Amino acid sequence: MDEIDRAILQELQTDGRIPYAELGPKVGLSPSAARQRLQRLIDGKVVQVVGVTDPVAMGRQAMALLGVRVDGDPRAVADELSRHQEVVYTVLTSGTFDMFVEVVCRRPSELLDFVNDVVRPVEGVTAVESFPYFGIHTHRFLWDVG
Repeated sequence: MDEIDRAILQELQTDGRIPYAELGPKVGLSPSAARQRLQRLIDGKVVQVVGVTDPVAMGRQAMALLGVRVDGDPRAVADELSRHQEVVYTVLTSGTFDMFVEVVCRRPSELLDFVNDVVRPVEGVTAVESFPYFGIHTHRFLWDVG
């Protein structure tokens, strides 16, 4: 990736639907050259263009990152938890927690029920710590592409 590729990605992070007619000039290219550059990044699996939903706009008011400790192989626990629609993602770690699980529910009571009735009973789960967050614009997907 060069500086122009990085500039394209930075513009897309700000507005993922920017027309090539605007994107090209912003990064010093023609619209068709910007389209070709982005297509090369997509074809090379460097970048993936996806839609990201806003949980609050979809009626989901209770969100939390769960730190989960596991006795045994955490991959089996991650696979089990990933089957539930409330789970946005799971990620294995090598720190204090064996994995993090992002969960989105309609109401705080559903979040509590999910932790107590779904996560804690999974075989191998030894501890769960919840880091709840609420409100609009809790997610920002702006990574440094440098």
